[in-house]
Amino acid sequence: MHESVVTAAFERRVSPGTALSEDADRILHACRDMALRFQQGGKLIVFGNGGSATDAQHVAVEFVHPVIVGKQALPAVSLTNDVALVTGIARTDGLDDIFAAQLRLLAAPDDIAIGISADGVCANVSRGLDTARELGLLTVALTGESERDTPAVDHLLVARSADPLIVKEVHVTIYHLLWELVHVFIEQPDPAAAR
Repeated sequence: MHESVVTAAFERRVSPGTALSEDADRILHACRDMALRFQQGGKLIVFGNGGSATDAQHVAVEFVHPVIVGKQALPAVSLTNDVALVTGIARTDGLDDIFAAQLRLLAAPDDIAIGISADGVCANVSRGLDTARELGLLTVALTGESERDTPAVDHLLVARSADPLIVKEVHVTIYHLLWELVHVFIEQPDPAAAR
């Protein structure tokens, strides 16, 4: 019995992993656009709820403090780091506005916003991404499969699973790819993309 459960656990991960490789062009376009924003002086602003809040912090530290020696540090901040600020905004403006309120104060048009939501429908992540678009930021959403509406963004990167654990695993791979390939585009700019 344990063998079938173990086998099923591994098999549930095969299709989402394969689907990720099928989305290579989508990921590459996001990386190219992010690299252009960094080259224009923009910074990365990342946010998410629950476990995705921790992912947002992970993404920010990857860009600010690269673990690979010789890679350029890039400006990034997570909107989930300051508990006093998040809870203060939530107390006066409600939970749905915790990221949008911070973006209105901290974001500039050359910046990049990444919203992370395992199910793709967190109200505060969606509102943050909507606000980022209104402010002219490049917007990227990391989501899982959902039958509900997903946010309108420049780049939608979907982990092809409804299982939140697998979605989180695929998200880690996606944001490590974003970090790695953004550096490729910064180190070896694409002349066609700069036009």
